[in-house]
Amino acid sequence: MDEARAQIIAEIEADLAAAAEHKRQNLFGYFSPYDKQREFFDAGIWARERLLMAGNQLGKTYAGAFETTLHLTGRYPDWWLGRRVEGAHKYWAAGESSLVVRDVQQKLLCGQPGVLSAFGTGMIPKADFVDTPSLARGVTDAYDMVQVQHYDARGIKDGVSVLNFKSYEQGRTKFQGDSIKAVWFDEEPAEDIYSEGLTRTVATQGFAYMTFTPLKGMSKVVTRFLSENSPDRHVTTMVIEDAKHISPEERAKIIAGYPVHEREARARGVPMLGSGLIYQVSDSSIMEPAIEFVPDHWVKIWGIDFGIDHPFSAVLILWDRDNDVIHVHHCIKVAERLPPAHAKAIKLVAANAPVAWPHDGNNRDKGSGEPLSKLYRAEGLRMLPSHATWIEGGNSVEAGILEIQERMDSGRFKVASHLSDWFAEKRLYHRKDGVIVRTHNDLMDATRVALMMKREAKTVRLGPGDWYKMRKRHSETNPLAQNVDFDLS
Repeated sequence: MDEARAQIIAEIEADLAAAAEHKRQNLFGYFSPYDKQREFFDAGIWARERLLMAGNQLGKTYAGAFETTLHLTGRYPDWWLGRRVEGAHKYWAAGESSLVVRDVQQKLLCGQPGVLSAFGTGMIPKADFVDTPSLARGVTDAYDMVQVQHYDARGIKDGVSVLNFKSYEQGRTKFQGDSIKAVWFDEEPAEDIYSEGLTRTVATQGFAYMTFTPLKGMSKVVTRFLSENSPDRHVTTMVIEDAKHISPEERAKIIAGYPVHEREARARGVPMLGSGLIYQVSDSSIMEPAIEFVPDHWVKIWGIDFGIDHPFSAVLILWDRDNDVIHVHHCIKVAERLPPAHAKAIKLVAANAPVAWPHDGNNRDKGSGEPLSKLYRAEGLRMLPSHATWIEGGNSVEAGILEIQERMDSGRFKVASHLSDWFAEKRLYHRKDGVIVRTHNDLMDATRVALMMKREAKTVRLGPGDWYKMRKRHSETNPLAQNVDFDLS
């Protein structure tokens, strides 16, 4: 009996060891992306240039190694919605120096450098390496090139992919000559090196992707993604709260350990903007849990930014008039959609709340010739009669910024913690040479428009509905009170 039990235990131990070794040599198959990593991957289906701008140790390089492995092998998981490359091609993985490339990208892709038994314990499955990696000159155990087996959609071998490791210290000229399918830059390259690497992908209709923490501030490369609109370019910002492997307690310790002037960059992937940052308060000081039960007496109003040449945005604010606190309750940001889709998204959240809109709503739509505000009113939104102004008149942007900043400083401006798009814009909302940079500020503008017209906010219920039908029903069954010439709602 003891011998039988020992045999069973031995078999179980052998199975567990085999499973552990399989995982060790097939790491990519056990990867489960966080939401922001998935957003970065998904954008590859259309964006030729992508940037995952994230804090330190949040999984940005891990994401880059995973995607590189998929393209090299052709082993795309069922959940993958990003770009799929057919056939074997040539790729580059580039970093700051040969030593850093060895210790970061090479390690994540191939296993611990210099440890023979660790080869094949990175993202690239050990069984998929073809031949022995060729070594680079000058750096011990650094690879110059690896060859990887590629498979088609049916799992049949159809060629050998080649990956070369490069470093920025080699200079721009070392990035010339070859035609490649894609280049992965880990940590921020200089503009000339990025441009040269991207150029190498033109002949193959290829692409480039970067993973870095923006410690160089608003450099030319960061500005390219944040301030120069392009249908071929996408940036994903990943903050420490998006990394689920870090507990809230550990997050606080990590953030406290960074130098104060680097905390936003290292913890939240925010370019170091210094005195140019408009709202110089921490996210945590204005963040609050989502409000599940909204008091009936709080008034509500939407602010929208039409998105004529940028994404449409809408922000719903709740105003607790008793305590004079503004709560940013919900936000919407969508690109390349038409007014019916925008209106539908708004009505699902708060169909009966008034909608404040900026002065460009008086501009006429190129297709219909109708003012933009009228198009949204026709979709059943409770649009205010005229564009947003301050009660004294005018629509000063600086007045709105001043009021929001004063409310933030005094604890009278709160934002639901799950509104990551709103916080992403707030972290990048800045001035250059004293002038507000008018990119990636759509939700900031919508918030200001709502705040400007808070005097028109109403005590309506949240949720879907049809404002026009409800108003008609109300007027038929609830006539105005005697001697009152306005709607009490």
